[in-house]
Formats: sequence, structure tokens, C-alpha cells
Amino acid sequence: MSRHTAADYLDIAALPALMEALVTQGWFVAEEFLDASLCRTLHAELHGLEEQAALEVAGIGRGQAHRIKREVRGDAIHWLDRESRAQRQYLAVMALLQQEINRALYLGLFEFEAHFALYPPGAFYKKHLDSFRGRSNRVVSSVAYLNPAWSHDHGGEMVLFDPDVPEREVARVSPKLGTFVCFLADRIPHEVLPTQAPRASIAGWFRRNTSLNGFVDPAR
Repeated sequence: MSRHTAADYLDIAALPALMEALVTQGWFVAEEFLDASLCRTLHAELHGLEEQAALEVAGIGRGQAHRIKREVRGDAIHWLDRESRAQRQYLAVMALLQQEINRALYLGLFEFEAHFALYPPGAFYKKHLDSFRGRSNRVVSSVAYLNPAWSHDHGGEMVLFDPDVPEREVARVSPKLGTFVCFLADRIPHEVLPTQAPRASIAGWFRRNTSLNGFVDPAR
């Protein structure tokens, strides 16, 4: 029986374009970047977690600032915990990507954290940044889409905006199976448009190990 490596689950040939895009525009989008069979397995796992009532309502902010605001964000999440083989495979792919980004761009990425995200019909996430300058522990954001047979009528696109002209769209991404997006967390505003069908993804962040005024990061 053949043994797969992390490199077997992503489009290695697209990595130079990913690095170039992060440098020149701050974001990268590619369809069929991730292995379809792995995405289908993760999709099934997420819906299994939903059936087990193992998802939690997502909020905004961290620590004492964490709040549930359905008028801003409507997804439910489950942090990846390496409990399944598919999760371990996905995290190995992201570890490989972290290594390649550090090698090419010298970003000093220290770790990767991620969670499943399930948007029920009608849910959305208003425009936001994933990190703020001066507290840039989250350096590169990523989204992997897990949805088979997604159609244009389902909506749920992620919109990326120009960091210098925040009202101007630079990309609109349909959440199709295997599509992968990454972008600079403190530079690229983005939003999720209302979805008309259950929308599954993995949101993740490559982070630096930093401390500021006695506050140690990373922290969950």
C-alpha cells in the first residue's frame, strides 16, 4: 500500500504563484488546490460534528472581548484537534505550506491554528480584518472550501477588498470543493456573503510567536 505525504494533497506546482501573489497583492486564490478526496472526507466529518451537536456558535473578538453577534457573523465552528486522520492530513498540508512560506518569504511563521466553519442558509460574515497592525500574531489567513456540487445560486462567496481602497472588490471566491484562499491577515478586508445552502470550510491562521507589553502570544 502506498504511503501519501503532505505534498500529495495540494497542488505543489501552484506554490510559486502563491508566494508571488502574497508579495505583490497580499492575497492568493486557486481552484482545485487541495485534494478533492481529502476535502470530501473533511466535509463529511464536519457534518458528523453538526449531527453530534459538537459545533459552537462563533463569536467575534478574543478572550474577555469575545462576543456572540449574529448580526455580524452567523457560522458555527469546531477547532481542529487532530482527532481524525483527515484532520491530521490537512494539518500536515498546512505545516508544509508554512515551511514553504517561511523559506520563500521569511515571515517567521511559528504555528497554525484552524477550525471548521459551517454557515447555515442565510448566514454571513460582515467585512472585517483577521488581525490588526501592531498585534499581528495572525500573519497569513487561509480558507479551504469543502463543498461538493456548489452552484452559483447558492451564493456564499467570500469577497476580498483592496487594502488601500476598502470599498473596491479585488476578488469574489465561490466556496467550491478544493478551492483555497490565503491572504495577509492585517491587510486584506474580506466578508462572506449570505449563503443559500449549508456552506462548509476550514478557516486557519499562520501565526508568529510574539509578546507585547507582557502579553504572550500565541494563545487560543
